[in-house]
Amino acid sequence: MRIVLVGPPGAGKGTQAAFLAKNLSIPHISTGDLFRANISQGTELGLRAKSYMDAGQLVPDEVTIGMARDRMQQPDAAGGFLLDGFPRNVAQAEALDEMLREADMKIDAVLDLEVPEEEVVKRIAGRRICRNDSAHVFHVTYNPPAAEGVCDVCGGGLYQRDDDHEGTVRRRLEVYHTQTEPIIDYYKAQGLVTTVSAMGKVAVVTKRAMSALPGS
Repeated sequence: MRIVLVGPPGAGKGTQAAFLAKNLSIPHISTGDLFRANISQGTELGLRAKSYMDAGQLVPDEVTIGMARDRMQQPDAAGGFLLDGFPRNVAQAEALDEMLREADMKIDAVLDLEVPEEEVVKRIAGRRICRNDSAHVFHVTYNPPAAEGVCDVCGGGLYQRDDDHEGTVRRRLEVYHTQTEPIIDYYKAQGLVTTVSAMGKVAVVTKRAMSALPGS
C-alpha cells in the first residue's frame, strides 16, 4: 500500500507515520530523514540541498523530488511506503504521480490528519525541551515536569525552542495553508482523501487511521 500522510504542524504526523508504517510493514519515508540521509552520505542531491540550506534558502522541488525518487526505488519500498512531509505542494504531488505512473504504480490512500488550529498552537507552543538531552520533551499542559522548568529525567533546565513560540507556529500554519493544504483538494479530485481526527490519545488516532485505509 502506498500512502500519503497530510496534516498541519502539531497534528502528530511523525508519530502516526511510525505506528502506521510498523502496522502495515512498509517503510516510513519522511522529508527530514531524506535530507539527513543524503547530506550525511554526501550524495550529489545531499550536497545540493546543503548548499541551499547553508545559504538560508529553500531547497528546490527538483532536489526533494530526486531524493524521494531514489528512496522509493529501494528494495524495501517495493511493496509500498508511507510518505510523511512529501509531497509538500501541488507541484511535488504532480511529480510524484508522474513518477509512480512511469513505474505502473499509484497512491492508494491519502490520510488528512485534522486538528483545530488553536489546538495546534497549544500543542507546539507548550512544548519544553531539556537542554541536556533533546529527547527529553515535556509539555506545560499535557506532560508537565514535576518541578517547573526542570527535566524529570536528568535535572537539566527546560526551554522553549524558537520554532515553538506562538508567533512562529502561526506563521508555520500560514505556510501550511498556502503551500501544502492545496494538495488535499488535488487528491480529493482523485477520490483518495479520508479525513482523520487527530484529537485524542495516540493509539486511538492510529486506530482511526488504520480503519480509514482501503480494505480495512
